[in-house]
Amino acid sequence: MKRMGMIFRAKANKALDRAEDPRETLDYSYQKQLELLQKVRRGVADVATSRKRLELQLNQLQSQSSKLEDQGRKALALGREDLAREALSRRAALQQQVTDLETQHATLQGEEEKLTLAAQRLQAKVDAFRTKKETIKATYTAAQAQTRIGEAFSGISEEMGDVGLAIQRAEDKTAQLQARAGAIDELLASGALDDQSGMHRDDIQAELDRLSGGTDVELELQRMKAELAGGTSSGGKQAIEGGSGQTQPDQQQPQDTPRFDKQ
Repeated sequence: MKRMGMIFRAKANKALDRAEDPRETLDYSYQKQLELLQKVRRGVADVATSRKRLELQLNQLQSQSSKLEDQGRKALALGREDLAREALSRRAALQQQVTDLETQHATLQGEEEKLTLAAQRLQAKVDAFRTKKETIKATYTAAQAQTRIGEAFSGISEEMGDVGLAIQRAEDKTAQLQARAGAIDELLASGALDDQSGMHRDDIQAELDRLSGGTDVELELQRMKAELAGGTSSGGKQAIEGGSGQTQPDQQQPQDTPRFDKQ
């Protein structure tokens, strides 16, 4: 089972690797980074909205505190100390709320600054990744095109391999048809097959043609022998004539020999 599981995982990994396109993977990663950046920006906007809402509440509380302070002064001026004390009590409660809101406002402002800085850094990383992504995609596309051109020139690509196999099959079929045509011609000439068109020669005529072809060869051979023999005889005659001209002085020598009469 472990071996089967390993084989299955290896096959699946190979299939996924074959189906994976680096350009698509880079585009998908870039899209995810953009989504993350969008979430960070949305978080910054939410924090800023909360901070603004606190600022509005602070402004309202501060306005009410100022109003209560004015009312306390007026009550004291009119001799109503009880009203002045009530106004100051309410103002003290509002002041506590203002203090709490200011603390929350400071916290939100700090979070907003952190998120803003993080968004800026993430934006810089996304921009750098986009530049690198486009560079890698262009390099990969160029390498892929160069590989396809090289495979096409060398004939190892799938398309060119199919073309080469088609050409090879066509050449094999052509050679087979030529061999079959030649064999049929030989069989027709030898009379082993009958020509149904009625234009074939019979076996007697074929034998006569063969004998006449041999006779022509013999006649040409006899003619060449005669030419060679004629050239040899004329050369021998000239050699004899040259030899007789040189021996004539030798034939006159016996005339100078003395004769002796019989006694």
